[in-house]
Amino acid sequence: MTVWTPLTVGAMRLPHRLVMAPMSRNRSLPDGLPGELGVEYYRQRASMALIITEGTQPSEDGQGYLLTPGIHTDAHITGWRKVTDAVHAEGGRIVAQLMHAGRISHPDNTPHHRTPVAPSAVQPKGVMFTATGLQEMPVPRALTTGEIAGVVDEFRRAAAAAVAAGFDGVEIHGGNGYLVHQFLSSHANERTDRYGGSVAHRTRFAVEVTSAVAAEIGADRTGLRISPGNHYNDITEHDLHDVYPALLDAVDPLGLAYLHLIQGPDEELLHRIRRQWSTALIVNRGGTPLDTRFADIDSGLADAVSVGATALANPDLPHRVRTGAPLNEPDPATFYGGDHRGYTDYPALPTTRS
Repeated sequence: MTVWTPLTVGAMRLPHRLVMAPMSRNRSLPDGLPGELGVEYYRQRASMALIITEGTQPSEDGQGYLLTPGIHTDAHITGWRKVTDAVHAEGGRIVAQLMHAGRISHPDNTPHHRTPVAPSAVQPKGVMFTATGLQEMPVPRALTTGEIAGVVDEFRRAAAAAVAAGFDGVEIHGGNGYLVHQFLSSHANERTDRYGGSVAHRTRFAVEVTSAVAAEIGADRTGLRISPGNHYNDITEHDLHDVYPALLDAVDPLGLAYLHLIQGPDEELLHRIRRQWSTALIVNRGGTPLDTRFADIDSGLADAVSVGATALANPDLPHRVRTGAPLNEPDPATFYGGDHRGYTDYPALPTTRS
């Protein structure tokens, strides 16, 4: 199968094409450090072609959930260095996913307890888990035009911090209803300045963030994740075939390492993106069998595929797939929060390198 053919992704040479998708695990320390359990969790999965970390906030304002990691202090750099050293010692490659949650947050979950920020003061439907239980997410505070440059700079500084921590690069999270995605959506973004209204204006924030990160650490160390049509976190999009081609037209000339696409039901858009995008395309078809995902590589629709829960439950996934060994079943009850159970205790086969 083509999945075992090496692939160059920007500055990285991948030994195969099976990538670990970013997954929030809510097991970081209260100060945003990954902790020793996090070091072991990522080390165990170093045989994946590339590890993309859980969403990591680029600032205090960027935090949405409890016990998620940060990459905006010297202590964060030191803590993440233990992770990257462990992964590299096992021969792996790892990038940090930079995720600003925007309005998908609650003051009780952040160090400063401020109101979440967003493109517009549009309250998301749904509740947020906090230390005192489930609470309704509040109406966010709309960023001023002048503040947006500061948020772009938060991404830039976080990318520099990630490289200082030993990461091979970063992935900008532009999907799943978080801040970058909120700017893209005419439902979450009601602005009337240069960051809202037209497609060109709504894509501006994503383009500025991506350009700033690429300029700081190199485009060949920068990836972008998108999720067209994904309604997660109360996002509505009515003009996918206008927004995403326009976004890719603007960022493709940067020569990014890769585009990471969370694929929904719109196969026409996927094929259009494949034709339009000039560097590596990683496709994630959540909930589909591995054979279905590998077929995208064989057909040329994807250059690599990312998997989430299956990689979570199988630290030696490439070895198991290559040898036809049975797979561990993921335990949804231990996905978020907790201790080592469902985190670092999934068994590996005696030989884990592939």
